[in-house]
Amino acid sequence: MSYTGPDFDPPPERRSRRGLLTVALAALVCGGLLGWGVYAATGGTDDKGAEAGSSPSAAPRTPSPASSPTAGGPSPSAGDEESPAARTPSASAPAAAGPLKGKVVVIDPGHNPTNVKHTAEINRQVDVGTHRKECDTTGTSTNDGYAEAEFTLDVAHRMRALLEKQGATVKLTQDRDRPYGPCVDERARIGNAAKADAVVSIHADGSGAGNRGFHVILPGSVNEGEADTRAVVGPSRELGERIAGNFVRVTGTAPSNYIGGGTGLVTRKDLGGLNLSTVPKVFIECGNMRDSKDAALLTSGAWRQKAAQGISEGIVSFLRG
Repeated sequence: MSYTGPDFDPPPERRSRRGLLTVALAALVCGGLLGWGVYAATGGTDDKGAEAGSSPSAAPRTPSPASSPTAGGPSPSAGDEESPAARTPSASAPAAAGPLKGKVVVIDPGHNPTNVKHTAEINRQVDVGTHRKECDTTGTSTNDGYAEAEFTLDVAHRMRALLEKQGATVKLTQDRDRPYGPCVDERARIGNAAKADAVVSIHADGSGAGNRGFHVILPGSVNEGEADTRAVVGPSRELGERIAGNFVRVTGTAPSNYIGGGTGLVTRKDLGGLNLSTVPKVFIECGNMRDSKDAALLTSGAWRQKAAQGISEGIVSFLRG
């Protein structure tokens, strides 16, 4: 989810990075939830109600074919590990036997690679419970043109393969199998209709250079219009904490140095995809595409496999309790 993401307005502040090297090391050494417990103690979540991936110095932009990344942008470096083959459409294959047999996971790859061809459609306003906003956007890209939408779909494919091996039934909200979207409200409804046990929306940020690291976005308590998150705030937090801990452990990536106070967690009340969800759901910004060091990770197939593994292991930990 970028500063140009479907729901994202600039957050009012950024906090300084405090002891993130210690935080990341503790999580790496201890692993999983224990690692999370060590670094989460360094600060609370940021409940300022701003959208993920925003920056005071990066104003939201209206998607346009001239300025938005496309599926034809530069590819990740040669020799990267290939993503598992995409299936069409986005429905899961028959579930295998495994510890997650009977569990349903919905993966929401942020943005659609073909949104750039449908700017009028994705600019239309939709009701997200607390207010109205754009259906979707094109997302951001690295400075070399690797699109967020390509990144999110690749990670989603890798996660699907990992989770299906654990026996889960996995559904993607989109798999490049529709002309644009789905809109942010429909993304939430897909998870609801599937009666998902967990939903994760995959994104990458578009902040300024020097802003690095990942953060997981949790739903705040909202009860307004069609939005009522009160029943899912608790389980969503547990899902987010487990994903954050495992993401640090598997990827070695530190929590964000520009949002979340070093915890890797941010609470939001203005994301339509969270506000309208009736099942446990979180967003994850895997890194900042506009920072050259983070971009080097995001464009690496080997690192994307680690990201998929870290997120998936967090989901498995949550579903197995």
